[in-house]
Amino acid sequence: MASEESPLLVSTPHEAIYDRFTPNQKKWILFRVSFVGLLAMFIQVTFVPSIPRIAKDLDLTDAVVSLAFSISIFANAIGALIWASYSSFYGRRTIYLWGMPFICVGSCGVALSASLQSLLFWRFVQMFGCSGALSLGIGVIGDLYKLEERGTAVGAFFSITLIGYTVAPFVGAGAATQYWSWRNLHYSIGAWGLLEMLFIYLSLPETSHPGTLGIDKVPSRRSIHIVWINPLSTLWLLRSPNLFAVMLVSALMVNTMYVLVVPMAYTIGVQYGITNEAIIGAFFLPNGLGSFTGTLIAGRLSDIVIRRWREKRRGAWCPEDRLRATWIGGLIIVPLSVGASGLITTYIGGPIGLALNILCLYANGVGVDSVTNPINSYNVDVVHSRSAEATAACIASWSLILSAASTIIVPSIERIGVAWTNIIAAVLAIIGQGIIFLTIRYGDHMRASIDVGFSTIENN
Repeated sequence: MASEESPLLVSTPHEAIYDRFTPNQKKWILFRVSFVGLLAMFIQVTFVPSIPRIAKDLDLTDAVVSLAFSISIFANAIGALIWASYSSFYGRRTIYLWGMPFICVGSCGVALSASLQSLLFWRFVQMFGCSGALSLGIGVIGDLYKLEERGTAVGAFFSITLIGYTVAPFVGAGAATQYWSWRNLHYSIGAWGLLEMLFIYLSLPETSHPGTLGIDKVPSRRSIHIVWINPLSTLWLLRSPNLFAVMLVSALMVNTMYVLVVPMAYTIGVQYGITNEAIIGAFFLPNGLGSFTGTLIAGRLSDIVIRRWREKRRGAWCPEDRLRATWIGGLIIVPLSVGASGLITTYIGGPIGLALNILCLYANGVGVDSVTNPINSYNVDVVHSRSAEATAACIASWSLILSAASTIIVPSIERIGVAWTNIIAAVLAIIGQGIIFLTIRYGDHMRASIDVGFSTIENN
């Protein structure tokens, strides 16, 4: 188990495994898996702005079609666990190739849907196919990059992935709802998935460390060797106080983003008289651009923090040092941005209020990813041999938490107002940063209490 007494070696035999690929090859692999993540994020986010048009075409209510959003969250959670678990047995490349057909078929199924039942089923298939993109991408980064390089690589990965989050609402609301067809949009997503599958087949090598896959340890196997792996076993990693703590902090931070963007039509739209769905979708852009900025800065910063604290400790490595990079984002930027937006929306009208809200959306994106990026890298650091599974457990758990939390945002706004709803979210974010403080302060004791197979400097 890693602790503050773990020795830092300038070079260890284990580090040679990261030299299997040249720097340019690593960049290409990172680029490839990042674009799969971009597609997954685009699929997740682009559906919501299309709900009014889908409801109209299928002669349903918006509330009924919104069930597909809940289905999406469930599919994303269970799919992330399944794909991550099997990637530790079969390898990253194989699981990427298994997931892509679900995206293609599911997207075409959504486009062909003529009833609610068909829509819900094919939306589940579509989301199930893309649900492993983030956890597999983080796993690939853990395979390729050394400890002090991972934060920067994770930042680059999410900066590309978040382009999907940035443009999807505008495309979904503008291109599909206003000017095009939501059915054609999903046909296009299916074609995109087919191209991604082709590129992965032709250009993505297996990145898992030699001899570490479950399939490699099977003494005799058939040409098609199928095993049963319980995907829920991945959640058992969260019995670790450290991993549970950072998962909860991720949920509290991302919740502030949900508080700002989920009810946007009822907050910014109503306050400033904006009814055009394409324009409302465009307000996702500043938040996405903020996330793009935040993840790049935080990734590099967390690597710098790791190096400096190892120098201060005269070569010893403490995994929780990476979490020190979250302070500015979690303690200042996130709570101030969400709290200020609530007050501005309530008390400041006109162009000034609208401009200030855009600034808050951007700042919130910067702050949230300034916290979640070091947390994602931390998950790889502490459970390196199961990095994809640790990431999937974190994503699945906070996705389910946020699915429940998102259902009370609009009712809360209707009952106590925008300002108080946002202030509560800001207070919860501050509490989250308090949890980070305790994890940094007592991280070694927390890891010692329940060891889930933590990494050491010798095998990280």
